[in-house]
Amino acid sequence: MEGNFTLLFLVFFPMVGGILSYIIGRFNKRARDYFAILITLMEFIVIIGFFPYITNNLETSVTWVDFAGLGLEFTLDGFRFIYGIITIFMWLGTTIFSVEYFKSYRNRNRYYLFMLITLGATLGVLFSVDFITTFIMFEIMSFASYVMVIHDEKVKSIKSADTYIAVSLIGGMVMLIGIMLIQHHLGTTHFLEISQVMEDFNGDIRSIYTAAILMMVGFGSKAGMFPIHIWLPNAHPSAPAPASALLSGILTKTGIFGAAVISSNLFLYDEVWGKGIMVFGLITMFIGAFFALFSIDIKRILAYSSVSQIGFILVGLAMEGILGEHNALAIRGALLHMVNHSLIKLVLFMAAGVVYMNLHDLNLNKIRGFGRGKPLFLFIFSMGGLSLIGMPFWSGFISKTLLHESIVEHIWMFTEYNMEVRFFQFAEGLFMLTGGLTTAYMIKLFVVLFIDKNPDTQDVNDSFNGRYMTRLSTVGLIVPAILLFVLGTFPSIMDSIGKLGQEFFFGHDPSHEVHYFSWINVKGAVISISIGIIVYFLVIRNFLMEGNGDDDLEYINPWPKNLNLEEGIYKPILSDILPNIGGFIANNLGNLVERIAYVELGIFKVVDNLYTRHLSIHDEEKEPNKLLRLLEAIMPNTMASSLLQFTIGLVAILLLVILL
Repeated sequence: MEGNFTLLFLVFFPMVGGILSYIIGRFNKRARDYFAILITLMEFIVIIGFFPYITNNLETSVTWVDFAGLGLEFTLDGFRFIYGIITIFMWLGTTIFSVEYFKSYRNRNRYYLFMLITLGATLGVLFSVDFITTFIMFEIMSFASYVMVIHDEKVKSIKSADTYIAVSLIGGMVMLIGIMLIQHHLGTTHFLEISQVMEDFNGDIRSIYTAAILMMVGFGSKAGMFPIHIWLPNAHPSAPAPASALLSGILTKTGIFGAAVISSNLFLYDEVWGKGIMVFGLITMFIGAFFALFSIDIKRILAYSSVSQIGFILVGLAMEGILGEHNALAIRGALLHMVNHSLIKLVLFMAAGVVYMNLHDLNLNKIRGFGRGKPLFLFIFSMGGLSLIGMPFWSGFISKTLLHESIVEHIWMFTEYNMEVRFFQFAEGLFMLTGGLTTAYMIKLFVVLFIDKNPDTQDVNDSFNGRYMTRLSTVGLIVPAILLFVLGTFPSIMDSIGKLGQEFFFGHDPSHEVHYFSWINVKGAVISISIGIIVYFLVIRNFLMEGNGDDDLEYINPWPKNLNLEEGIYKPILSDILPNIGGFIANNLGNLVERIAYVELGIFKVVDNLYTRHLSIHDEEKEPNKLLRLLEAIMPNTMASSLLQFTIGLVAILLLVILL
């Protein structure tokens, strides 16, 4: 091993700590809970200790040369330091909250074990400096987090977890093919070496695009990018609230991490790649917000919200390539929106967890009125909600302003009006509309929790006032909630974070200072929020609510359950179409091979007869033809034929999966 071993400690100590917490939990559950908090707290203290290294540009890398014959290599720069802190901070907050949340749950030992393993693997992904290390840690993270999704082992949870692991495994295998292609064409998988090779690359760029697209399938599947976002809306409602916060706030960012590496190291200033990502970013951004409007499950709304916010971040990565050397605002916007989204979802998912802890339900019609008479809960939820919609003086406003300005800046660069200008004007309009939809579904949640009265159980809701969460849980929620307001009120802090992390994206300082609270920037937020208010009253109140016969309105989801990608496209393809295609190919190719073999058998028989006659003429002893005897023994064997067909079919299916 070579380098700074403290980085290895950050990655592997939580994994060892998870095993120890499991053992401790067999004897003392309370000791296990506080031991898990201690592990995350120690991690937080250790990574804070790296601050002098980062500010003074000191070497912070480590290589485990002999690991699995390929080696592992980690490093810490400004961006990795920022996201290392965010990751560990979120794990610390959710672990504190888990003490109260899991009181009535089984399998808590198992949860803490895999939760801490996931922490180590996630840090391993974020600290990695080559795609091999990224892939290894990515797969460990996927398998460990699967156990967090399936935790309560209900039918719905098992189904959601199966979708999650299926998407993760298929995405991981496709990603590995892309990594191997990069190794083949560029001779390295090291991020910085890739960027150096690409500066003077004279080969077939199409092969690099192919490899990058394959890797984006893997990273995009974890990020929740359309059309491989299907696991996210199902996994979040099924997983425990602390796990949902981590899945949404951090694990999706490991996918964004990979997308950022591809966009910055492989295709820096590549307009073609940027426009491709732009299309998927816009679709992801809009459909997430659109389906959040329809949902009547609080965690499902927040899950679709995560899909939408990932779309916003992808738009920033897209503008990084499209704007070329003028991409400073886009890079900072993408980076800061990553940070904001992590903190926002930490607050909102744990707030949803508070609701579930007390009511054991997530349906909007069942949890109506829970927040009435709970000022602290109102404050916590409002901090997350106001930041998410981009309200001025909250952190989300800062990053959304930068992303919006990057689109506007590109439009201003055109000297004539053409189709490309129209596309980016459309992109800006969709950006504003999606922000409006975000406001609409957050108003919907706010009204449900704090304004509506529950006609059946409002007295039960009121009975929780003053004792709906412990002091320890309160600390876990209120600290990130306050942080969202502080970061938004003092944009200089956000600018400092952006400056520290922009080197990872090969970024630079903006050519001009951004006046966040000038009218031109505030106007964008006002327009977007106004759209949201209109959508709430015209659409949600009129079309997504209906009377229940008791002079009361209930929230409804009129969207057909089976009208989605998973049920309408992916499952039929994987369960019906591909097996039938594979069976057809296997059967026909298998029969073809069998016919060829029988022809060969006939030829061998003719040769054998001629050879026998030759031996009889010369009165020599006949030597049996061993190959002929072997063929005669094999050909009647249907099992061998079936095995051949199965192999051909399997290869055909794998090729089709990759191509599709």
